[in-house]
Amino acid sequence: RAVAAGSRLHEGGLAELRAAGGRLVAIEDARAAVAAADLVIDGLTGIGGTGALREPHASLARAASEAAGTVVACDVPSGVDASSGRVEGAAVRADVTVAFGTLKPGLLVDPGASYCGVVELVDIGLGPYLGDPDVVASTAEDVRPPLPGPESDKYRRGVVGVLAGSTEFTGAAVLAVGGAVHGGAGMVRFASVPHAVELVRQRWPEAVTTVVEPGGKALEKIGRVQAWVVGPGLGTGQDAEDLLGAVLSTELPVLVDADGLTVLARRRDLLARDAPTLLTPHAGELARLLGGDRAEIEARRLEWVRRAAAELGATVLLKGSTTVIAEPDRPVRVNPTGTPWLATAGTGDVLSGLTGALLAGGMSALDAAAAGAYLHGLAARLAAGGPFPDAGEAPVGAFDVITALPAAFRTLP
Repeated sequence: RAVAAGSRLHEGGLAELRAAGGRLVAIEDARAAVAAADLVIDGLTGIGGTGALREPHASLARAASEAAGTVVACDVPSGVDASSGRVEGAAVRADVTVAFGTLKPGLLVDPGASYCGVVELVDIGLGPYLGDPDVVASTAEDVRPPLPGPESDKYRRGVVGVLAGSTEFTGAAVLAVGGAVHGGAGMVRFASVPHAVELVRQRWPEAVTTVVEPGGKALEKIGRVQAWVVGPGLGTGQDAEDLLGAVLSTELPVLVDADGLTVLARRRDLLARDAPTLLTPHAGELARLLGGDRAEIEARRLEWVRRAAAELGATVLLKGSTTVIAEPDRPVRVNPTGTPWLATAGTGDVLSGLTGALLAGGMSALDAAAAGAYLHGLAARLAAGGPFPDAGEAPVGAFDVITALPAAFRTLP
């Protein structure tokens, strides 16, 4: 047992250390001992630690992260903010984190989550003394998509309207409609410019398509829907703004993604509505919406998603290495599924269509966002893993995620 010289150890603590056979060592010797150890137990700081680690803790954290032995963190890796997942300097990269009593938010949200390794929760009897959580990780039991019953028909199951694609960007329309078709909608109504409509007709003949011209009366040609998805590949000019304004003037739930979010960044007044609004930005899009910095948003995901929900008066699904979902005055939902292979063009369009179908089926914006993110991430894992569980993951494209959605639904209890 040893404590690096320079650590803050009060006189009583020093006596206890010596009584237990411990000793003070130079920081260089401490680093060498960590490097040579088969097992490193990290307890440099506890769950109350905030901000960057000071010396000698920072040096020891770096040494532990580079150690060849197994690193086990107690409750939270030192250097990770337990309440938010922020990492503001050196931090221990653990192989295993043993959480006592309850999972802390910093174990669930990047960047902190990426330092934790495998997280093991140990029950120490705190349950009766804990208040309601303000951050919740979704489980399979929480995902309750609408299910058809004996009396169901395509209208009762939910009709989702998708406004996506443009002359320049057609792929986003095909992918968004595919996500909606496999998301459980009874009917998908798709409207766009002629070329995008033709491509969707060819790939998804079950979708009801309409060619529309931009403007406030365009929606009248489409027919009745129960929720809207607007934005993927739509463009950001005046035509797109007119369509977005028309959709947001309705009393139906609306999911806004991609180009629709870029339009909202200059027309936030369009968000002044009473009906549910779900925004699905990545960090760059949220930075434009709120006038923030992308890197800062990625470093403080919980803080920024809460701010976005409060400031914009909407449900906000912030995509990224950890997808987090916030709604004013509700606990933040954290999505545990997904794979780094999802970081490829078009997967966000699939998520939009899938989540829009859940909205049309009657789910609340918060529940639809959480369920959509969970199923989307699980489908990506299934597609990347393939039929051989021990073979590792392979690259996937957005269309692979659509194809794997039925298998993802089948895993639900």
